[in-house]
Amino acid sequence: VGVKEDSFNVLDLAEYTKNRPWWRKVFAPSSGSSAEKYNVATQLLIGGVTGWCTGFIFQKVGKLAATAVGGGFFLLQIANHTGYIKVDWKLVERDVNKAKQQLKFHSSSNKMSPEVKSKVDEVIIFLKKNVILTGGFAGGFLLGMAS
Repeated sequence: VGVKEDSFNVLDLAEYTKNRPWWRKVFAPSSGSSAEKYNVATQLLIGGVTGWCTGFIFQKVGKLAATAVGGGFFLLQIANHTGYIKVDWKLVERDVNKAKQQLKFHSSSNKMSPEVKSKVDEVIIFLKKNVILTGGFAGGFLLGMAS
């Protein structure tokens, strides 16, 4: 039985980045804050544009979701009123109350898991290192939501 051996090419990224200066700029090994890489105007522009795009898309998706949920409730009410479906409101009320109790229980035990806490800490460190970029993003996001 002939066994076919696959050969793989291995790409040494350290050697690759030495030959490609643009690669080194984008994926620098010392990827600290953006303040070290870009001036204030560039950071504000990058943050503002990405924030505006995110806010604009968030607004459009939010309107679509609100329309779909509202339209669904409207259609359910019409179907209930005309007799196509019957809603057991006591069961709905019981399930809503159960969900409220679970939310109260989870919010009272205000402890974060270690994984979530480490991710939150990473985000806070990133925000502190990139204050200008974050400010531009927040402003752009609000503008995108308003447009």
